[in-house]
Amino acid sequence: MEIEERDGTRMAVVDFGGVVKDVCLEYLPDLAVGEYAIVHVGFALQRLDEESALRTLELFAELGLLQEEFGDPWEAAAPPGESPERAREQEQDREAAR
Repeated sequence: MEIEERDGTRMAVVDFGGVVKDVCLEYLPDLAVGEYAIVHVGFALQRLDEESALRTLELFAELGLLQEEFGDPWEAAAPPGESPERAREQEQDREAAR
């Protein structure tokens, strides 16, 4: 994700699993690169902690909601240099620890 200001509006260029979109950050002006947010119709609406974001991506994957439009959500959520399988395993480990 890149953050920039365009015509006085804070914007981000976000990669949604290979689909790159512009997102307006006016509702979350302090959102930083590496943080998660719910995005709807081009606006970042609500910040999510990493655990919630990964759980949400897992649920969406189970329901098949993102596969057609965005590809593998675990691949999109995996930190740079980490495999999607490792991101999934870490989330499963966190769930098991609860």
